[in-house]
This record gives sequence, C-alpha cells and structure tokens, in this order.
Amino acid sequence: MIDRKSFIGSVFATVGALKASAAEEVSFGGVRLDAPLPVEDEVDVLVVGGGPAGLTAAIAASRAGKRVFLAETSGAFGGAATAAGVPTFCMFGDGERLLVGGIGMELRRMVSKAYSPETAWVPLNSEKMKLACDRLIANSSVKFSLFTTLCAARTEGRRLDAAVFASKRGLFAIRAKVFVDATGDADLVAFAGGSYEKGDANGGVMPATLCTLWGGIDFARRSSFKEQTAQLEVALGDGHFTVPDRHLTGITPTPDAPTGTGGGNVGHVFGVDPTDERSLTKAMIDARRRMPEFESFFRKYLKGYDNLGLLATAPYLGVRESRRVRCDYMLTEGDFKARASFADEIGRYCYPVDIHPSSADPKAMAEFKRKFREEYSYAKGESYGIPYRALVAQSFDNVLVAGRCIGTDRAMQASVRVIPGCFITGQAAGAAAALAVDANAEVRKVEYAVLRARLEKLGAVLRKI
Repeated sequence: MIDRKSFIGSVFATVGALKASAAEEVSFGGVRLDAPLPVEDEVDVLVVGGGPAGLTAAIAASRAGKRVFLAETSGAFGGAATAAGVPTFCMFGDGERLLVGGIGMELRRMVSKAYSPETAWVPLNSEKMKLACDRLIANSSVKFSLFTTLCAARTEGRRLDAAVFASKRGLFAIRAKVFVDATGDADLVAFAGGSYEKGDANGGVMPATLCTLWGGIDFARRSSFKEQTAQLEVALGDGHFTVPDRHLTGITPTPDAPTGTGGGNVGHVFGVDPTDERSLTKAMIDARRRMPEFESFFRKYLKGYDNLGLLATAPYLGVRESRRVRCDYMLTEGDFKARASFADEIGRYCYPVDIHPSSADPKAMAEFKRKFREEYSYAKGESYGIPYRALVAQSFDNVLVAGRCIGTDRAMQASVRVIPGCFITGQAAGAAAALAVDANAEVRKVEYAVLRARLEKLGAVLRKI
C-alpha cells in the first residue's frame, strides 16, 4: 500500500513552479506538507465556492474595483438553487420589511419576476437561476472557473497564501491577499488547518435531501397538504416505504416551465457525512433508489398525480449541515431567541431554526414540527442581527467566511443557512474583503463604519442607528 503522505508529497513535488519558503506549509486534508506549486493567478480576493454566498461575495468585491477569482466545483453557479435543485426561495423579508437587498435581490428579481419581493416561499426555476448567475458574473470583472475543486491550501503563519485546485488540467495554485470560504462545508478553512465545529455533540449532522423535478401533475386538483400528510401515514402503515420517513413538503409548481412541472423537496437521507465522499456516494445511490417509492406514493395515494413522472434528480444532495467555522463571534440560539442586535451588523434575518431530526423516528419528527412552529418561528417584523465578527475566521488574519459555514452554534446555523441568508453574508464578506485589501489590513480590523457605508452603497438592508 502506498503511504498517503508520501504519495501526496510526490505529486506536489513534480508539479512545482513556485518556490516555497521554509515557513510555508501545504495542508491537504489535515496532512501538512512543504512543497512547490504552479501558480495560475495572483489576485486581491479569492472566493472558493460559487453558491449564493460565494457569487455575491465575488460580485461585491469586484464592484469595489478588486481583482477577484471565483472557483466553483460544479458546472453551474448558484449552489443549492441550481446544482442541488432546491425548488423555492425562502423569505426575503420579515413580513413587514425586506431584509435582503443588493446583489441577492438583483438575482431574485431576475429569476422570479412574476412574484413581488415580499412574497415568501417563491417557486424557483433552477435553469433560470443558472442563466441569471451566468449573466451576473459574465457582466462583472470577476475571473472565474467552473469544474475547479479546492484540494489544499498553503499557509504562512496566520495568513493563507494560496489555495490549491484540481482541474482537468491538473493541480494549480491561486494566490490572494484575502480569501472568502463560501464552500458551505468550510473546506478552505479545514484544509488550511483552521478551527471549526461540526454537527451535534457527536459530530452528527442533519439529514440531506435529494431534490427532484417532476412532470405530469394536475396542480388544480392535487390533494391539499393536510391530505398529503394524512395519506402519508396510510402509506407508511401499508409498508409502502423502505424508510419510514415523514419529510413530505410536497411538490412546488415550477415557474416558466411546461404545465404540470414541479420541484420536489421530499425525503431525507439519514446518516450522511457531507465532508466524506464515501458517505456522499452511498447516500446519493440510496436516495435515487428510493425516488420510485415517492413516485408510486404520489400516484397511488394522492389526487392530481395520476400521470406523475420523475424527470430528473439533482446532481448534488441538498446538504443542510456541515462544518461551522469558529469565528471571532459565534451566533447562538440565545441570540435567535433574544432577537439580538449588534454594533457591527451586516444584516438581519428571520428564518426559523430548522433542525431536521436525525432519524425517521415519528416522535422525533413530531417534536421537530412542534419546535419549528412554537419555539423557533418569529412573528411578523421580528429578526436577528448578523455581526461582521461572525464572518471573520478565528484562525487566520485574511480569511472571511460566508454562507452556511459562518460562525454559529448548531441552532443558529439551521436558520441562517438558507439562500437569502447566504446572500446577506456573501455580500458583506465580499465588501469587507475589498476593504481589507484597500487598507492592507487584517480582515478583523476593517472599520465597521466604512463597511456599513460600502454595504449601503451595494443596497444592503441595515438596521437604523
């Protein structure tokens, strides 16, 4: 058997073009190595991950005149809204005022023109989202590359110096002054040896979902949500499902698509570790295996689905939870319940704490639904603040985080992880990264008054002070 560390070291040693000083180290999945690397580019801001958080971060930094590179591992920008096939936008406002403004709202208006910005749970067409993301990034000064996967990071003391990517052309590095980890899984921080938390006390994370696209639905006569829930119990009693899972949010009509087309966010994949490709592989195979069970359930037990057919499953699992970076401030469940405000707020949000149960136990699902309704949902006009410090990676001086891997405890992560929350944190991270470059300063030393002014210029919604 080939020793993993020796193998990785030999790979890096054979592709060298950049001289590494003795102080420089490469971390590859926790294995730290000194090695030379070929440098593809040198930029002001490097954003890793092109989901809602990474895309808005890159655009925000570029609009401040910075040289930006955005790397995305899949074939499309948009993250959960595209590669994972999530069929709806969560709320952009608290029922009384909008909370998401600027770049995220630009995308929202491009994708769902028929719905007012105040509308909650807006149906989402993932193909429209892909095109909107493409137009936005193509009309910017951002350099970008799809099919580009982070695999290592070079550190120099408390600073990241370069990120290493794998592509069809092989391995290469990109150097930057400031980095934004928008990978969702905190891969950049983890590969660089930074500090993070993961899941519950035992490291377990919420179940994932394989989102789907369906056709042949008669939405005019389909069973109500209450009827669907009742019939699900009947089907479970009949032994219809191999996994007795009660996650059934239904199928949402897809806008700007043929009549009868809808997106599904149904079913759980339990026990998956989104930071382990072996676990993801097993989970994806199992999720696809179970989709015909949902197809036959809808056709057999519900009205309006007689001609239902599965058109597509998403190429990526919809992951709800992964690593959370330890940041200068960690948002907590207490902050959610207190509707907390902060002196360094970069935005506010209001989505409920949404921790899905880790098993198919019916009592766990019932308790999840009760907490969602009674303990973890806000009234109209209520929201919590997101401080800038929750975007500053504790382990480094030039790394910001955006999206679901920002500094939170498990409960707060279950609220801020959704697409509008990612828009808010991504835009702020990109704006702050640009300011840190301007000042040649650590990201934690960015002046809040200057950052606030930059965010207001971008269109962010901020609390009055």
